[in-house]
Amino acid sequence: MVEVLVALAILAVALAAGFRSVAQSADSATALKARTLALWVAQNRLAAAQLEQPAPAVGERSGTDAQGGAAFSWRVAVSSTPNPAFRKIEINVADPSTPDYVLAHLVGYVAQSARR
Repeated sequence: MVEVLVALAILAVALAAGFRSVAQSADSATALKARTLALWVAQNRLAAAQLEQPAPAVGERSGTDAQGGAAFSWRVAVSSTPNPAFRKIEINVADPSTPDYVLAHLVGYVAQSARR
C-alpha cells in the first residue's frame, strides 16, 4: 500500500512538472507571436517613412496599428544626423495595454529627397 502511494506521489510530481512545461511553452509561443507582429508593425512604419516625400519632419509622432488581428501602439522619433541628406528614424512598438513595455525597437535611416 505504501509503495502505491509513493508511486502515485512520484507520478503526481512528474505530471505537474509536465503541465508546467507545456504552459511555459504556450506562453513563450504567445510572446514570440506578439514580438513578431510588433516587428512587422515597426517595419511597416519604416517603409511608410521611406516612401514619404519629402522625408518625415524631425519630431515625434505616435499612433496605433493592427497586425494579425492584434492591436499595437507605435511611437516614431525622427531626428537629424550629421549628414544633412539623411534622417534617423527610431520606432518603438508596444501593446496598447502596456505602452511602456516595448515589444519591438527598430532604427532606420531615410534619405531626404534631392532638391531641384
